[in-house]
Parts: sequence; structure tokens; C-alpha cells
Amino acid sequence: MTDKSRPSLRDLALRALSRREYSRQELQRKLRQGLESDELAQLEALLDEFVGRGWVSDSRYAEQVAFARRNKYGSLRVAQELRQQGVSDGLIEEALQPLRESELETAKAVWQKKFAGPPTDMKERAKQMRFLQSRGFSAETIRRVLGRDDD
Repeated sequence: MTDKSRPSLRDLALRALSRREYSRQELQRKLRQGLESDELAQLEALLDEFVGRGWVSDSRYAEQVAFARRNKYGSLRVAQELRQQGVSDGLIEEALQPLRESELETAKAVWQKKFAGPPTDMKERAKQMRFLQSRGFSAETIRRVLGRDDD
């Protein structure tokens, strides 16, 4: 870093982490912007240090995201978001377990907030199904919410 007025890479990382949790990949992407090629190795070493100290944790990040999204989205959408941020499938499964246990109740609450009642025709049913799908709920959960539970 040639510009002395520019904060160090370490300072930028600490500032970002003081505001919220980041996955390692997400923080790397954020800090990588504007770096020169010789600074990329420094970034990797810095991230390794932060992971070693427990300042960056994909597990903690996954739990925080799952907790923050629990009342609004289904497990499929949260899992996709976590995968995009570089969280491993094992950590995603761990973090989503509590979300899956309450997914039917969450889907019902989200559906009730958006719609006045059950669909009256196929067009309305399709609209409600698309809405719940966009929120990341499974087909089985959607069927149960809309009253076509064959169990």
C-alpha cells in the first residue's frame, strides 16, 4: 500500500468485522477490491490469522444468518445464500437444523401476512405457490400451507 492516507488492510478488515459477521470468502471478496497483486498474499495471510484467532468463523456466520432470516425465509433460500458466501455444506446443515424444525410455522406466518386467505382458483394458487417458493420454502411445506397435505 503506497498511499499513507489509506488505512492498512488489517484496519479495513477489523472495521468490517466490528460491524457484522462475515464468512471468510465474503470478507476476502470485500477486502480484495482495489488491492494490487503483491497485496493479495498479505490478504490470505491476514485471513488465515483472523480465522486462527476466531475473529472470522464460517460456522458463526452461518448461525447468525440462519437466525436473522428465520422468520422470513425458508431453509432452501438461506442455504443458497450461505453457499454463495463460501460456507461449506456441513456448516450449512448444522446452522439450518433449527430453521427446518420450525419451517412449517414460519411458512404459514409469511403466507398469512401476505395473503387474506386460501386460494380460490388455480391462478391464485399458482401465485401463492410462487410467492412461497421465492421465499425458499420446499414444495412439501408449500403444499401443507396451502391445504393440500396428502398425509
